[in-house]
Amino acid sequence: QKYKEIFHLLEVFEHTLACDSAFHRFRFHPTVITMNTSRRRWLKRSAALGALPVSSLFQVGCSESDESEGGLRLGLAAYSFRNYFRYMRGKENGRFDAESEEMTMLKFIEFCAEHGVAAELTSYFFPPEVEDAYLQECRDLAEKLGVAIAGTAVGNNFSYPKDAPERAEQMAYVKAWVDKAAILGAPHVRVFAGKHPKGVSEEEAEGNAIEALKEAGDYAKEKGVYLGIENHDSIGSADRLLRIIKAVDHPNVGVNLDSGNFRTDDPYADMVASAPYSVNVQLKTELSVAGQKQPADQERIIGILKESGYDGFVVLEYEEDKNPYEHVPPLLGELKAWCSG
Repeated sequence: QKYKEIFHLLEVFEHTLACDSAFHRFRFHPTVITMNTSRRRWLKRSAALGALPVSSLFQVGCSESDESEGGLRLGLAAYSFRNYFRYMRGKENGRFDAESEEMTMLKFIEFCAEHGVAAELTSYFFPPEVEDAYLQECRDLAEKLGVAIAGTAVGNNFSYPKDAPERAEQMAYVKAWVDKAAILGAPHVRVFAGKHPKGVSEEEAEGNAIEALKEAGDYAKEKGVYLGIENHDSIGSADRLLRIIKAVDHPNVGVNLDSGNFRTDDPYADMVASAPYSVNVQLKTELSVAGQKQPADQERIIGILKESGYDGFVVLEYEEDKNPYEHVPPLLGELKAWCSG
């Protein structure tokens, strides 16, 4: 019986490592795997050295269709349909039009299956006080349809001082969604450093975020989930983003690279700098160059990611006011060509 259990564990171990959703999470951290190590070589090496935390083998899953030999994997964020979900951040969505085609998380997974992409299940759009059973239903449907769950995303603020009640609230919020990510089989949770609270200096806010990310990273590691801090709110440049990441120095905390959120003269240079540290990438249709909005050169961005060695999920987050049911599919078609090319 013991031998049977051991062989079963080995099968689960190999299956999990074969999933890109498990593999790409470790690629970015230099102490675990170098950029150009192939998945097969890493599989053997990690089995020998015990590179993976055992908990991650059982708490983060993927579908059989997840297996591949690496490469960029296209996904879509539920945020792209933000005006079509009935709920947003635990409340009735003020932008929801009851006469429009309502989107639910289960319908979103079906939409992703129809278009052959992974699904980022943004936390904002789940029903209020979502139950574990519904999360499991989402996971089961994704596995049935062969849709990889790229991750989820929260809207936290880690810039509060450690002794502030808001800090405790925000930490509980993030940890709760780490738990939910584990149920969903989501390998990644997008997090923020947040905006500076009143009376807190920029330097203090950054230090607060660093300490909070370390604590959250420890908890995420226990659950086999990874956190990606986004260039958002107070983080508008690669310099600050990477300063925080390097100070956190945690194997379960990386960059969630958002192509549209850099606020510098050359956002493409920021992407070049940030890509090697990325555990997830979100693509916008526009970006800011020296304060001016302009269409994003998606082919150039994909090239930057490939050149860096990144081979995880590339998630379209459609923010334009046009109907996503009509305008998202053509964009996915273009991105597929560039990701696979």
